[in-house]
Amino acid sequence: MAATAVAAVAAGSALAAAAEGTRQGSEDEAQSAVWTAKELTFVYQGFTSKYSCDGLRDKMYTLLLQLGARKQDLKVNEYGCINFSRPDPFPGVKVRMSVLQPVSGASNTAGSKSNDKSADRSGDQSGEPVPAHWKSVELQPDRVDFTTGSGSCELMEQVHSKVLPLFATRNVDFRSTCIPHQATPGGTSLRLEVLQPDVQKPAGTPPAGQ
Repeated sequence: MAATAVAAVAAGSALAAAAEGTRQGSEDEAQSAVWTAKELTFVYQGFTSKYSCDGLRDKMYTLLLQLGARKQDLKVNEYGCINFSRPDPFPGVKVRMSVLQPVSGASNTAGSKSNDKSADRSGDQSGEPVPAHWKSVELQPDRVDFTTGSGSCELMEQVHSKVLPLFATRNVDFRSTCIPHQATPGGTSLRLEVLQPDVQKPAGTPPAGQ
């Protein structure tokens, strides 16, 4: 019986290791993808910290780049703002961007689809497929230049539910301990893998090591 138990433990360890390997996947594995047009109207609503419209615009621009939006055609503009340089009750942004989606149309998105009707998920996949790969990304307040951990906690919750579904993602690990009207620095973290285009080498570039 002892031998059977040892064998069972060993088998369980092997299965766990295999599952972990499958979850991690091959971050460098090739993935054919196409740039897809997306639009979003995002209005921030928070109890603990407030943002100015230009402050929210800058933070959202940085976040969207980290999530894989294409820089050359990313547009983030203030929306429904009363004050621009001072905290606004409900600062908002309108976003137009291109994001990579697998050519197959199958993707692991963060949780269920959002019910936010302002997000256009139909997309325009008129571009040619491009080689891409999965890249690990970790979003934390200090790394996106947020002013306070508490403010980013609420913002990150809303980004997770309303913005992330627009991107192709996998292995999403989101943790949040937001408490309204109470500062909770470091109370949120978001780790995931997103599609990024492969870096194209200029024509005539010799292989590495030559």
